[in-house]
Amino acid sequence: MNTSNAVSQGVQTPGKPLNSEHKIFQNQSQLWAQLDKVRRPLVFTNGCFDILHRGHVDYLEQAAQLGATLLVAVNSDESIRALGKGEDRPINSLADRLAVLAALGFVDLAIGFAEETPLELIRLCRPDRLVKGGDWPVSEIIGADLVQVSGGTVHTIPIRYPCSTSKLLEKIRTAKN
Repeated sequence: MNTSNAVSQGVQTPGKPLNSEHKIFQNQSQLWAQLDKVRRPLVFTNGCFDILHRGHVDYLEQAAQLGATLLVAVNSDESIRALGKGEDRPINSLADRLAVLAALGFVDLAIGFAEETPLELIRLCRPDRLVKGGDWPVSEIIGADLVQVSGGTVHTIPIRYPCSTSKLLEKIRTAKN
């Protein structure tokens, strides 16, 4: 049987999941139940990831290389609005953003969070590596102190491909008018 036909017909290829939904956790309790099965070192990062672009993908791929498991925490729709990103943001719903991230082969786990910061998730997960983009000084990374006190490390990933979702949206809006 042709595997491309099998996928289009919804038939699962042996040894490969049909989709990446199994990487997405709906709440902290679900994640907590799986944390003892996660391969270490656990790498934790977070962000909005509203419109996934090359900068995001490069950053996440580099973050994944710092450990055995990459967990991406994603701001809820409400928390993005609270960050003042714009009245029409996010463009993509939390469910859609989680699905796109989970489809990346180097993302192992994904979860949304509604709080202003991911501090509670960091406490829950006890990551070995905490990662943010190079535009974040370590002193301003939420949870850095918790990770360092427990023997973990905090990393900033240099920005190799400067991209901005806000600038991308501005470009789209300008081209549309």
